[in-house]
Amino acid sequence: MSTTIERPDIDEACVYCGSRIFDHDPICVRDCTDDCGSPTYFCNFACLSTYVDENGLMTGDACEWSPDENDCC
Repeated sequence: MSTTIERPDIDEACVYCGSRIFDHDPICVRDCTDDCGSPTYFCNFACLSTYVDENGLMTGDACEWSPDENDCC
């Protein structure tokens, strides 16, 4: 699972709000369970968090843990 790191274009827009990512605190997200496709850029954690919430991306994507279980995930 190798990826190539390239700096995005100076005018790259946030996938959520459309702001220029370098006007803020940019975040690059890449889905490496699907051949590490093209990166998606967000201008800050607020846009990333809202995007994840609105698209239900957390549902079913986390391990389940119970304090009664011996094995941790």
